[in-house]
Amino acid sequence: MSEAVRTLIVAEDPLARAGLMAMLTQTAGVFVVGQAGEEGASDAVRAFAHLEAVLWDLGWMSDGPLPALTQFIETHAVPVVVLLADPAFVGAVRAAGVRGLLRRTASAAQIAAALQAVIHALFVFDETLLTGMSTAMTLAAVELAEPLTGRELEVLRLLAEGLSNKEIAHALGISEHTAKFHVNAILAKLGAQSRTEAVVKAMRAGLIWL
Repeated sequence: MSEAVRTLIVAEDPLARAGLMAMLTQTAGVFVVGQAGEEGASDAVRAFAHLEAVLWDLGWMSDGPLPALTQFIETHAVPVVVLLADPAFVGAVRAAGVRGLLRRTASAAQIAAALQAVIHALFVFDETLLTGMSTAMTLAAVELAEPLTGRELEVLRLLAEGLSNKEIAHALGISEHTAKFHVNAILAKLGAQSRTEAVVKAMRAGLIWL
């Protein structure tokens, strides 16, 4: 992973905030600078210097619209990744202007990857939330030197989860040398200089989803 994304956690439920804090504090690629309720989100943004992203847990929301979230996004330039429980509100949440949308059950690795992506001006949406919907987002074109093989796509997905070459080798039942070979091939085909850049470019190209 690249440098940790300085992240503010926002949630009305203090238990949800504490749970996310505990989970992400141990996660590579994320540095939690603080937490706040919805009403205190704007003050928190001003309080923490060099804030890069916001992780906003909407909890078990039962109605819309989303005034606090919408006003926050209209006021602040910091990208927001939302955790959503009910797919029925996907349209309203996307309309608010979020850059990332994940299920509340998302893993720490998925959240970290989404935060890394949004600070690179990408949109990240859990495809299971978008089933049956028209995804009106434009992904920047990424030209591949040549198509990735099936095995390379498997390795790419594991890269997106932050696994090392050794961990990838173990997960796929291959040697570490072979895993390194596949990683180098992926970087070359995507024209990336690092593993994180490869993941970002792959998401931009629509090769992988969180």
